[in-house]
Amino acid sequence: MTDKEKQEATAVTTPAYASDALAEGTVDAVVIGGGAAGLNGALILARSRRSVVVIDSGSPRNAPAEAVHGLLALDGTPPSELLRRGREQVRQYGGRVVHGDVVSAEPAAPSADGDLRFTVTLADGRRITARRVLVATGLKDVLPEVPGLAKHWGHSVVHCPYCHGWEVRDEPIGILATGPASIGPALLFRQLTEDLTYFTHETDLDQDTRARFAARGIRVIDTPVTEVVDDEDGDLAGVRLADGQVVARRVLAVVPQMQARTQGLEGLGLPVRDLPNVGRAFASGPDGTTEVPGVWVAGNVTDPVAQVGASAAAGALAGIDINKKLAIADTDAALQG
Repeated sequence: MTDKEKQEATAVTTPAYASDALAEGTVDAVVIGGGAAGLNGALILARSRRSVVVIDSGSPRNAPAEAVHGLLALDGTPPSELLRRGREQVRQYGGRVVHGDVVSAEPAAPSADGDLRFTVTLADGRRITARRVLVATGLKDVLPEVPGLAKHWGHSVVHCPYCHGWEVRDEPIGILATGPASIGPALLFRQLTEDLTYFTHETDLDQDTRARFAARGIRVIDTPVTEVVDDEDGDLAGVRLADGQVVARRVLAVVPQMQARTQGLEGLGLPVRDLPNVGRAFASGPDGTTEVPGVWVAGNVTDPVAQVGASAAAGALAGIDINKKLAIADTDAALQG
């Protein structure tokens, strides 16, 4: 398996689970994405007695991680278990969760009373019509092309001091720079260990930052990293530099390129925005609203740095706003009738 293949494997699927039948007719809302944001939005809608269907591709961003951290009362819960509970809770209130990949989503002809309609098509040809759409497809992490790096992703190769920091405290940690966005995390990981090395990896580091690193005891190495080295048990042991030297490290922290999952959603015409040091994401306003009437976005697809709790909260806010707009549309239709 090549390192690229290993990286693609980091987008592992969740354990198999029973998929509900796709609803017939028109539903109040379809949620594209079955992670924390999508499921919490669906939960709010289902508890409001809205007909809601979640389309879940089964490839959550945090699947490689052993546990979710920093989430009150659920700290340490495996990602797959958190999602399993979420799916069951949505179903408890009449919502449906359907396993599938969305290949297109686009506006459809409005109803007779002028209410919005959208058509969502799955890879197997199935279709569903919905009055409103919540996009919560999340993002994927693209790691630097350093041999041996990807296979440790989510374990000894981490990205977030709040998600993984406590678990790697006091270990010899290396920061593999990917640009200016790597400077801030270096200071945060320094809070967790006294043995921290910053590998510039052919990125510029100005003298002021070098002085600040030196003041905190952060070692800086400018020689490029050529590969990740494992010990005899297959655990991360360090990195090899271009000059052949091996620097022992037990953990590497890296800021990956974050790519919003937008495939199949082009037909919605959602605007995107460039976020400094992060990447591209769907633009959104308060409560996940977008410039496209009838479409909301929530979670990492619009806020790449949001943790699980923040993504779930964003999904809830979007669900509340969707229900509010549906209530207004229902009242308008009743008046016309």
